[in-house]
Amino acid sequence: MADEGNIISDLNLDAAPNGEDTAPAIGLISQYVKDLSVENPNAPESYQWTEQPEMHIDFNIGARSLAEDVHEIELKINATSKTSQGTAFAVELVYAALIGMRNVPDEQAHPFLFAEGPRLIFPFARRIISDAVRDAGYPPLMLEPIDFNGLYFAQLQQRQQEELAAGAGQA
Repeated sequence: MADEGNIISDLNLDAAPNGEDTAPAIGLISQYVKDLSVENPNAPESYQWTEQPEMHIDFNIGARSLAEDVHEIELKINATSKTSQGTAFAVELVYAALIGMRNVPDEQAHPFLFAEGPRLIFPFARRIISDAVRDAGYPPLMLEPIDFNGLYFAQLQQRQQEELAAGAGQA
């Protein structure tokens, strides 16, 4: 006959009451095109231009809380191709994702929302930009990978230096 006292020693007495899950969790709920604009203002003449176009790529990252455990990340990308003859094309994309976060401290949530989350959705935004440029009649635009984590920490360091300089100026 088994010793019933061993059953109690096998229970996890450190678990939260009522089976509550208090472990940190992050998950991608959904991703979607929020806004897409493709301008091809000088077609079909621009297809004949021989001058090498100058590309301008700008991006911006935004995040906002929609509910206690749900956040939206927005990755905004503007790609413009210009020559001395005018604009060949301009593509503006706002690609977004819903992120579920539970029990994640702010010092970990912020880097995820502004660095890791954009890194995860960038390949999908990149494909949309490439397809939009191709559909406008130009060779597909293949954006280079972006080091979102490196940019995040560089921007954080710059902000800290600016705050130190502002604090030293007030002393």
